[in-house]
Amino acid sequence: MRTRIAAIAAAAALTVSAALATAAPASADPVPGSPNQFYAYCSVDVLGVPLGCTETDVAHASHICEYVATGVGLGLDCILR
Repeated sequence: MRTRIAAIAAAAALTVSAALATAAPASADPVPGSPNQFYAYCSVDVLGVPLGCTETDVAHASHICEYVATGVGLGLDCILR
């Protein structure tokens, strides 16, 4: 039983580290002066809430985003440029 719990804990730790590694945008331009924020192009719903954000360069960006920790995992916090 202890081996099973250790295997589950190891898998959970690997999942968290993989999520954090993929959270850092590789192709997006960083926002000057803020290492956690990046430029993104987002579709917007009727109420103006950003949906389907894609990391992009500064010339094609519609929003400035950053990854935030939520109760259910990582989420995006985006503001209109």
